[in-house]
Amino acid sequence: MHPRSTRGRKYRGRGPGLRHQNLWLYFEADDEGWAARQVEVRGQDSRPVTAASLEEVLHLRDHADLAAMFRYERQYGVLAEGPMDGWQGQPQAAEISAEEFERLWAEARLALGDAA
Repeated sequence: MHPRSTRGRKYRGRGPGLRHQNLWLYFEADDEGWAARQVEVRGQDSRPVTAASLEEVLHLRDHADLAAMFRYERQYGVLAEGPMDGWQGQPQAAEISAEEFERLWAEARLALGDAA
């Protein structure tokens, strides 16, 4: 795995989100405010349910078939679409460090079966 540049990246945490699901949401946003990577963790048992990457999704879109995309989404969840505007006003929203996001990302990918 290649080291990721964190210049220009923002790391955001918010929880619990989606009131009916009690999810903690974490995003790595690109320079334009879109989700580059996303982690969602269930509040009641701290189990990761999403660890999706825009880079991976775009690679699948450009180089694989629809079945591969469905397999990815089943394993890693669905990446949020659109800019992450307005998160600052949400209850319990805060920026988190790059290190904290990387820890959450690694734990989520391991839990969801990442072989890398």
